[in-house]
Amino acid sequence: MTADLIAVVLLLAVTAYACAGGTDYGAGFWDLTAGGAERGRRPRWLIDHAMAPVWEVNNVWLIFVLVIMWTGFPILFQTVFTALWLPLALAVLGMVLRGAGFAFRKPSRRLAGRRLYGAVFAVASVVTPFFLGAAVGGVASGRVAPGTEASADAWANPTSLVFGLVAIVTTALLGAVFLTGDARRFDAPDLVGYFRRRALGSLVALTALAVVTGFVTHEDSPHVWHGLTHGLGLLFVVAAGVATLATVWLLLRPPGAWVRVTAVGVVACAVLAWGMAQRPYLVPTSLTVADAAGAPATLTWLAIVTLVALVLVVPAVVLLYWLDTHGELAELSDAELRGGGGTDGDGATGR
Repeated sequence: MTADLIAVVLLLAVTAYACAGGTDYGAGFWDLTAGGAERGRRPRWLIDHAMAPVWEVNNVWLIFVLVIMWTGFPILFQTVFTALWLPLALAVLGMVLRGAGFAFRKPSRRLAGRRLYGAVFAVASVVTPFFLGAAVGGVASGRVAPGTEASADAWANPTSLVFGLVAIVTTALLGAVFLTGDARRFDAPDLVGYFRRRALGSLVALTALAVVTGFVTHEDSPHVWHGLTHGLGLLFVVAAGVATLATVWLLLRPPGAWVRVTAVGVVACAVLAWGMAQRPYLVPTSLTVADAAGAPATLTWLAIVTLVALVLVVPAVVLLYWLDTHGELAELSDAELRGGGGTDGDGATGR
């Protein structure tokens, strides 16, 4: 019973990282596709101002996922990181390069340096979710099992490829939707339409990929396909479809806060559908939740730590997001830094 509870916590943590971290990866995707220096100046300005206050906090969910894996399900951790060490290592490398690129591109004094760091940030923002998705696809396809040695087939297969593409497109969707709201908050009406069109395009691409994913999993991952078309897996698939329609409807209306909720709902329901489709396995069809679980005492303490995290960490993260979305974390203007107390075009609006 405790093992099932911790498995649910693990799935929810993965969902939180997919939604929160996915938004930042999506911002990097649109940075990459913004165009040249002049054409992409305005979108990149918005991306910098939107990401700067909170982007580091999203890795909290990734750390939480890793802690639950290696303490609650050590066999799962060993299995996944043995068979899929290469895509996961590439994803970690992408995270490091992405963070370094974002941190150094703005203070860099030379134009060549800003371009180099910006390119590193943008490319890593696409590479990282692809390899994370490919690793998940390797698990879902059943090619990973206890004792499996690392091989290209474990992550370079049809399911891994389509999961990697889905990861990129879902991050692009989240990034575009959140940047649409940030454009409105920073009083940039030209960018509202700019990112709204890209959000709608991402939804079209994601819908097409969902159909492709259905065909691929039917042939390549029969257990996951069965789970997606029955029971709770099907329920979350339907919920993701409803959230997609709601997101389209809201994007076609004057921008508001609810479109962020429905866009997150699309991604969250998709991740939960995958998790429910794998039941009762953590690794189809070789490792069940019960078989992968650690010692009962460890699981009990992990449940207690999770409860403490819910009480202490989650409210802090929610407060941080609230402060950001209400403009309380905007950068100080030069006038304010000099003690003038006023604002100008570089002040509260970040312009």
